[in-house]
Amino acid sequence: MDKIAEDFLFKYLNNASPTGFETSGQKLWLNYIKPYSDDYIQDNYGTVAAVINPEAPYKVVIEAHADEISWFVNYISEDGYIYVIRNGGSDHQIAPSKRVNIHTDKGIVKGIFGWPAIHVRNKENDIKPELKNIFIDIGATSKQEVEEMGVHVGCVITFDDELMYLKDKKYLVGRALDNRIGGFMIAEVARMISENKKELPFALYIVNSVQEEVGLRGAEMISHKIKPDVAVITDVCHDTNSPLYNKIESGDQKAGNGPVLTYGPAVQNNLLKMLIEIAEKEKIKFQRSAASRATGTDTDAFAYSNDGVPSALVSLPLKYMHTTVEMVHTEDVQSVIKLLYNFVINLKNKHDFKYDLS
Repeated sequence: MDKIAEDFLFKYLNNASPTGFETSGQKLWLNYIKPYSDDYIQDNYGTVAAVINPEAPYKVVIEAHADEISWFVNYISEDGYIYVIRNGGSDHQIAPSKRVNIHTDKGIVKGIFGWPAIHVRNKENDIKPELKNIFIDIGATSKQEVEEMGVHVGCVITFDDELMYLKDKKYLVGRALDNRIGGFMIAEVARMISENKKELPFALYIVNSVQEEVGLRGAEMISHKIKPDVAVITDVCHDTNSPLYNKIESGDQKAGNGPVLTYGPAVQNNLLKMLIEIAEKEKIKFQRSAASRATGTDTDAFAYSNDGVPSALVSLPLKYMHTTVEMVHTEDVQSVIKLLYNFVINLKNKHDFKYDLS
């Protein structure tokens, strides 16, 4: 990873982009990708698509989602403690002792998820973190003081954690790699196309969707706007080789062993076959997974939109999903970029993925 990419990655990942409040992250992403694209579109909720060769009638999408899990202020007690509800799949068990940023009209208000000390807990009263009992302390002693600081019901809250490397830059660790690392990867594909002066015979929409964490909503909206002919989605999947995972239930995927290609009803098999052939030709190691019903990713939103869009899913193995220490292997990141780039430059104009039923 060169310095230009690394600087963007850290700036983009360290910025907050909670579901429904993705604007600042989308601005960073769009400013980075603009020099490598011809135009861009956006919708009313903040999804952005940079476009290469926008006048071409055949439309290809590569996509990631831009939002991260977070919390909402839900209740402020009279003595100044803040209680929360989820915005996306936030984990109540990891909250105690975490530092947070509360996003207000007056700027960031710092706080912490407090928790009673181990000394005052025992087997009889050793309470566990639950959504109903976790709370934020911002140093206020009354509800009025909280509100004077700009905090009110509906303010969004993110954990205060930043991106870092582990083991000589072999791993990236931080919050919200799910899935803004995807936004980074698709932006790098656009950059490679531009720097290698590749001319595409179709319109390529590099899409950074909002609101995936609350039901794939951004992808649903933008797919109806673009009406693509084919879509390849990036997201993360579980590294099931770390402790406490059940491979029989969750499959066998490991960070460092390459991107994961998914089989499932929403995945168009001819498109999946093409991705596998490209991976084999380019000597990109990859893994396989199966989704019994939905993939749980924006793949489902694209696949079942319009008249049915041939769609496929390329996943990045990730440890400790929906925590502040999400962890990916940097070689896998580069492999996903390489796979998507080679998919795009090998795709024909008006590529036909239909099944032969004759």
